[in-house]
Amino acid sequence: MNEKRRKIIEEDLESIYSRDVPWEFLKNKTILITGAYGMLASYMVFMLMWLNETQNMNIYIIAQGRSKEKLERRFGDVEKYPYLKFCISELDQELPLQEKLDYIVHAASLANPALYGICPIEVLKPNIIGNYELLELAARNRVRSYLLFSSGDIYGKIKGNGRIGEEDYGALDPLDIHNCYGESKRMAETMCAAWLCEKGVPTRVARIWHTYAPTMDIQKDPRVFASFVRDIVNNRDIIMKSDGNAKRSFCYITDAIAGYFLILLRGENGKAYNVCNSGEFLSILELAEKLTGLYPEQNLQVKKEKRDKNDPYLENLAANWIPPDNSRLKALGWEAKIDVRTGFQRVIESFR
Repeated sequence: MNEKRRKIIEEDLESIYSRDVPWEFLKNKTILITGAYGMLASYMVFMLMWLNETQNMNIYIIAQGRSKEKLERRFGDVEKYPYLKFCISELDQELPLQEKLDYIVHAASLANPALYGICPIEVLKPNIIGNYELLELAARNRVRSYLLFSSGDIYGKIKGNGRIGEEDYGALDPLDIHNCYGESKRMAETMCAAWLCEKGVPTRVARIWHTYAPTMDIQKDPRVFASFVRDIVNNRDIIMKSDGNAKRSFCYITDAIAGYFLILLRGENGKAYNVCNSGEFLSILELAEKLTGLYPEQNLQVKKEKRDKNDPYLENLAANWIPPDNSRLKALGWEAKIDVRTGFQRVIESFR
């Protein structure tokens, strides 16, 4: 990790700590985070490490992932941190853990639209089979709470002019291969409700909308906002492969991480929470123009071209025009503090 990115992440962690989150609930506890080297989950691990290093919280962190190399690349040598353990394992089997767990965050998922039409089975597995194994683990450990990372994709196609709340539901065609992700996340949420009902596992759900961070993989992430960042960093014009009219809400990582911890520690069992910045609901074209405008001296432009018919990326056409409602999360004491200009500039600077 370059020093500039490290400094930006450290500033972000201090910002997250200043939020209204009951951090004391984590003291002397053990927490398992799956998919730990991912863009979002890694920030949760960084936050827990920061709490240990600066606040003496004595949190034991188990970071699960399929690749030891990726875990080490993200977090460094595990031997340096007595409170950190790497769990190298697939999620389609029982995890080889002996520790008594207090919290589980299931963040492992292939949220990559370029994969939905190529390896949909691999997209489904962590959401269904992995979720099953982890819910059983949570039941055996009688955890204090279990947080599932879900997605705004579960809402499907919704008609209306209001906001998408947690009680709204739209259609998803189960035979549309793009929906291997959204449908499996829907099932994962139903599984959480089932384990709460039958086995008393205290499950909560974070429905995650478009989130961006210095931990993005701008070389491999096919989503448009990652591509835009890559273009700016490389001093290239932004090339759009759509009309740019589709709208999305964009949430910076500090706002998102504060939301995840609030749901984990203060959320209501059996409830889902939209984690999004509804105040930053922009069209893709608007976002591109804002990002090129951050660096006028580069004189970058937004250009359009047709997507190659062989491009594996499957664009999500559901819920294009309706902003998500985050009032349920706000009721836990959360608020979005970072606008698109500020957040994306931090991300871009971390790569420059």
